[in-house]
Amino acid sequence: MIEDYFMEHNSEMDSTAEESGSEASLSEPNADHKRQIASWVKDGMGLSDIQKKINDDFGIVMTYMDVRFLVDDLDLELVDEEDDEEPSSESDDDSSDGENPSSAEDPLDGGNAGGVNVELDTVTPPGAMASGSVTFSDGIQKKWTLDQFGRLGLTGGEEGYKPSDEDVMEFQKQLDAKLRGKGF
Repeated sequence: MIEDYFMEHNSEMDSTAEESGSEASLSEPNADHKRQIASWVKDGMGLSDIQKKINDDFGIVMTYMDVRFLVDDLDLELVDEEDDEEPSSESDDDSSDGENPSSAEDPLDGGNAGGVNVELDTVTPPGAMASGSVTFSDGIQKKWTLDQFGRLGLTGGEEGYKPSDEDVMEFQKQLDAKLRGKGF
C-alpha cells in the first residue's frame, strides 16, 4: 500500500515537472525578443528598464539577474551613464587645464580653493572602507576614515581643531572625487 501511494505520487510529480518544463520554455525570450532587447541595450536602456519592458511587452517575468545574464549571453555592452559623464567632465577639466596651467598644478600643491589637500591610503585599517589624510588651508593635518556605514571620522592633529566651512566643503568635494576615482 505504501508502495502504491509512492508510485502514484511520483507519477503526479513527473507530470507536473513536464508541464512546468514546457512553461519554462515559454518564459524565456525567443529570437525576436532577443533582437528587441539588443536594440534596447544599444539605445542605452538600463537593466531594470529592460526587465520592465520584457514583462510589459512580452509578458515574460524575469528577475534582474536573469536579465543581466541574458544581456551577457547576448554579448551586449551596457551603456553606463556615469561613465559617459565622467569623460566629458574630464575633457572639460582638460580644456581648463590648457587655458590656465597654474590651476592644474594647484590641486597637486594643495593650493586650490582654500588649500585643502586630500590623500587616500593604499592600505585601509580594519573596519574602514577607505582612509587617508587631509591637510587644511591653515596647515593642520588630520587622518580621516570612512566606515562601512558611510560615516566619516577625523582623528589626530590638533585636539579640538575645527576647520573652516570653506575647508570642509572643499574637503568633501575632493574626497568625493578621489573615492569615485577608486570606484566607491
